[in-house]
Amino acid sequence: MKNIPVRHIAPEKTLQSSAGKFSIRDLQQLLNGKDLVHALHRHDFYFVLAVQQGTGIHEIDFVQYPVKANTVFILRPGQVHQLELTADSTGFLLEFDLAFYQPKHSITEHRWKKASSKNYCEVEAARFQKLHAYLANIFHEYSSKQEGYFEAIKANLDLFFLEYIRQSSHPNSIAQSEKAYIQERFEELVRLLETNIVRLKNVADYADLLSLSSYQLNSIVKTSVGKTVSDLINEQIILEAKRHLIATPAQVKEIADQLGYEDPSYFIRFFKKHTGQSPDSFRKNFK
Repeated sequence: MKNIPVRHIAPEKTLQSSAGKFSIRDLQQLLNGKDLVHALHRHDFYFVLAVQQGTGIHEIDFVQYPVKANTVFILRPGQVHQLELTADSTGFLLEFDLAFYQPKHSITEHRWKKASSKNYCEVEAARFQKLHAYLANIFHEYSSKQEGYFEAIKANLDLFFLEYIRQSSHPNSIAQSEKAYIQERFEELVRLLETNIVRLKNVADYADLLSLSSYQLNSIVKTSVGKTVSDLINEQIILEAKRHLIATPAQVKEIADQLGYEDPSYFIRFFKKHTGQSPDSFRKNFK
């Protein structure tokens, strides 16, 4: 996927040490009175955008979200996105790698993994202020660099992601009412799909990795998101296919091979069944 630019945290705007890299910027200062337009690209770090005011469009892994007041976006390394922001936007933009922030305490780690799996959240204005306050504290610590500021930044990140999970939960969602075990196993499956989809495409493979039966794993997924494991496997395959189609000039048969399909015609039929268009048509029509 070398044709999609991979962006790194800008060294001149980053805290860098053996503890990793971290950056936070005030959107008003970053925009400096100009609209922001970022073409399709990827990061090798985590990206958190919290918009207090403003409008625009944010497309993440080919899903388009509206940018408006009181919205938060979280991207994981490797996700593809493009972003448009109006010049009057306010809020904060954070960038960091896992060397800087990766909670080790089991409860905090669970919250962080849950938060980082949710790309988009819109909250009420009054509740957004609490999230904004944590980011303002982080920005102050980042700017003043007083004793212990690394620890203060991480502590506020813990609080930010805790509040993000609270506010991004929907009262009627199944995930909120299920036991922590169900949610944890579902999130483990999602991470396994992201890293193993090229070589593993059967439900039984993922059930084995999680030490579950296929029936148990399907029950967990059905309870969590109302889908089957096969649905999630197919969705991940299509996402990887789209990334390859947009990111490289490789022929469809080469992409099929890279995704683990020996028969290109089967891959083409599979892609068309799940998207309504052929791989070549998707590549041609993508904007």
